[in-house]
Amino acid sequence: MAIELFSIGTELVLGQIQDTNAHWIAQQILQLGGELRRVTMLRDVHEEISEALDLAVARETSLILTTGGLGPTPDDMTVEVVASLIGAKPIVSEETVAEFRKRREMSANDPISEALMKMAIVPETAVVLQNPAGWAPCISVTHKTSTIMMMPGPPREMKAVFETHIQPLIAERYRSEITTARVYVNMFEAEVSPLMQQVMGRHSDVYLKAYVSLREVDGDTMPIDLVSTHENKADAETELQRATDYFRELVAEAGKRFSLEDE
Repeated sequence: MAIELFSIGTELVLGQIQDTNAHWIAQQILQLGGELRRVTMLRDVHEEISEALDLAVARETSLILTTGGLGPTPDDMTVEVVASLIGAKPIVSEETVAEFRKRREMSANDPISEALMKMAIVPETAVVLQNPAGWAPCISVTHKTSTIMMMPGPPREMKAVFETHIQPLIAERYRSEITTARVYVNMFEAEVSPLMQQVMGRHSDVYLKAYVSLREVDGDTMPIDLVSTHENKADAETELQRATDYFRELVAEAGKRFSLEDE
């Protein structure tokens, strides 16, 4: 039931724009209990996008999310790539065109611009989910064992689409509970890493991450997060407590200090 995210846009790969979308989406998926196993940035190159999505499908990724490439310019090609990948004909979504007319207070005889019409094109088999904050809709298709959901790139639109259409889907599919704790140790990363591996080896549902960049400048304390994932809240909390207690024991045996964030 893994999730993969693909941020599409040459400007992202070149570092001209920071990929804040991926950071925000990753946070949301974690809070919803989903398993995000890969985040990839891709250039606006048909072959590269197609290859990356095809490999995600081959990995039997349950949910494949994309951001970007749904706009009106020639380098916006996500729909074209996905349609080709799944063997579906690109068609105009009349539902989306009707939404354009309604929101712009246009009559049935008013012409639709070429730019708007391009954003109304979807793969023939797609489920079209309207964008509450912009024009390009969220587009969902099924291919083999994967669901591919395409979101617009502008952050405001992406967030609106995610919260309206994708967040409920993830909550329904995964139903996992997440519990976290932050601890502090006066150890260097090389010292504490073997202990972290021991904890994760014993408690496979708990993930540990050390934040070297947050190490106190004038001190020797480094924060480490423990993240417990389980089907229900009580089990997640129990497993987190057991992992934290075991981690505390290992640090003490090493002759080092250990404290919880609220201690």
